[in-house]
Amino acid sequence: MSKSIWMALSITLVLLAACNGMEEQPKYRPLDPSTFFANGASARPVVPNTVARGQANTDSILYEGTENGAPATQFPFPVTDEVVARGQARFNIFCTPCHGYSGYGDGMIVRRGLTPPPSFHTDRLRNAPVGYFFNVITNGFGAMYSYADRVPPEDRWAIIAYIRALQFSQNATLDDVPPEVKPTLQAQTGVVTETMSGDESKND
Repeated sequence: MSKSIWMALSITLVLLAACNGMEEQPKYRPLDPSTFFANGASARPVVPNTVARGQANTDSILYEGTENGAPATQFPFPVTDEVVARGQARFNIFCTPCHGYSGYGDGMIVRRGLTPPPSFHTDRLRNAPVGYFFNVITNGFGAMYSYADRVPPEDRWAIIAYIRALQFSQNATLDDVPPEVKPTLQAQTGVVTETMSGDESKND
């Protein structure tokens, strides 16, 4: 056997021996008992007010939905097409069973007897600040339970962005349509609408 092979084997044996030594070093495993501490437990309680690295969550709008103690009136980050698309995906998963795909409170389990939630298209909810929705998603409201452990804060805000898009889509007027799009819209539909989802009147 060549000298280089013997050398490689020797290094390997040394490394294995070292690893075994680390494995057998004195240490406590989780939940091991201890005679050193008075309560007999080796694990020490977390120091009061300790915050894990990266979890300070000092942004009150992002993590609490509040501004100076009141419901936030703005989003903690820019609302882009990607944010709204993410919100739609999360909304379809977590919200449609009760709220329905259009937000009228007519989801599938409501049709099977559950008390319907309020429609997102009432004046009260169309005028509610975005922080109100964040609080409801986070803490629950009435028959709705908290989604804090299911939906991360960023996704809660994305859902709210999509709810705002739903509200706008169901209550927009013809005046909200960009001027350059109006002729195309009227040509395709043959109607002029007072609201995008409301009563329709024929073009004269």
